[in-house]
Amino acid sequence: MTQTVTLPVWLLAILVLFAAWAVLDRLLLPGMRWYFRRRINRVIDEINTRLNIEIPPFKLTRRQVLIDRLFHDPRVQAAAEAEAQAEDLPRGVVMRRVDRYAREIVPAFNAYLYFRVGYWLAKSFARLLYRVRIGYLDAEGLAAVPAKSTVVFVMNHRSNMDYVLVAFLAAERVALSYAVGEWARIWPLQTLIRSMGAYFVRRNSGDALYRVVLQRYVQMATESGVPQAVFPEGGLSVDGRLRSPRLGLLDYMLKTFDAQGGRDLVFVPVGINYDRVLEDRSLLLRLDGGGARPGFARAAAISAGFVAKNIGMMLAGRWHRLGYACVNFGRPFSMRAYAGEHGIDFRALGDDERHARVAALAGELMREIGKVVPALPVSLVAQVFVRNPQRAYSELELKSEVTGRIGELEARGAHVYIPRQDRDYAIGVGLRMLTLRHIVLERDGLYTANAGEGRVLAYYANAIEHFQG
Repeated sequence: MTQTVTLPVWLLAILVLFAAWAVLDRLLLPGMRWYFRRRINRVIDEINTRLNIEIPPFKLTRRQVLIDRLFHDPRVQAAAEAEAQAEDLPRGVVMRRVDRYAREIVPAFNAYLYFRVGYWLAKSFARLLYRVRIGYLDAEGLAAVPAKSTVVFVMNHRSNMDYVLVAFLAAERVALSYAVGEWARIWPLQTLIRSMGAYFVRRNSGDALYRVVLQRYVQMATESGVPQAVFPEGGLSVDGRLRSPRLGLLDYMLKTFDAQGGRDLVFVPVGINYDRVLEDRSLLLRLDGGGARPGFARAAAISAGFVAKNIGMMLAGRWHRLGYACVNFGRPFSMRAYAGEHGIDFRALGDDERHARVAALAGELMREIGKVVPALPVSLVAQVFVRNPQRAYSELELKSEVTGRIGELEARGAHVYIPRQDRDYAIGVGLRMLTLRHIVLERDGLYTANAGEGRVLAYYANAIEHFQG
């Protein structure tokens, strides 16, 4: 009983580790979980008192619970059974795919990260790069949206900054859930994105079983009142123009929409524009089709060079922010009213007829989005040079041309953003942005379009081209 017991050092180390783990698991972790859960609940209570749309319980449900619910959904189970029979596979193999898809899609929303960390990061980053503005807001229409509605912001897609910009500007009203492409599924970015309530989507997936799992998640979230943000174009505009809508997510939402149910589905058109899009040149490379595009290493080198150049300009006191970034929120679009007006019950339609109806609705939504795309200084000045690419303008002549264009746009109902309510200043901002990038050249007091930058100039002019038609 009193004899000394000799243990090897390695065994002692293992015992100490197990003891430390037991203390951590039984004493420290429960206390930490209680502490952070209490702080999160305080944030949720505080946020719900000031948000126009409260955070729905579905969004606050534990991720594993949502995964299990999606996994055991009858329609998902039926699709898995059909897949197993069609491919002659064991059901367990197919169900493991379902589990993998569910874990890939379902987010892990954290209110504390969203409102305390994400909001601050988004606001700081957006304001570091741009002069951020809300140009137009249909406050009366938004205030009239019934409290129990599912609100979906539908917007044009100009840049990956769209996610940051709209989440930041809408955070005072609503906690948005985005559909994010596979580009963001890299560690640790995907963990942060999931915690912000976003869900991942495989674009152009030909896997029928995956599409059923994704469809059911979107429908469950929509039926539970989760506010969402959707890009109907399905991807970034490569030439600056509005793209034709794609129907995937809209079709999923409408397929089970009950116009007579207790929850309306309300689409809010959102128009976004920038004086400078960070990805403009890389997007324009896609117009070349089979043309060579930079690989990952080359793209990383270009990005690093861009950052280094701008840091150097900051240190030298010659750096300007990338102009204005503006967001407009248009008139809410009630699906209950739309379905009643057109006599549609989307649940009762066959696939072909429903797709046709959804396509018509998507076209109407894109027209509403187009109406609220803001006309910014760079787009206004760019249009003048695109119209007469060979002409040299004095500053006075250029201001006269742009002023005339502003009048034309306003007559067509466009929302022209004039910073400081000063047209001379606005035109000066647009011209400065283009000359700093050598897209427009100045010589002897005359300004001409740089012939080698015609596509970039057209890219910014195209952002408001739809107002001509």
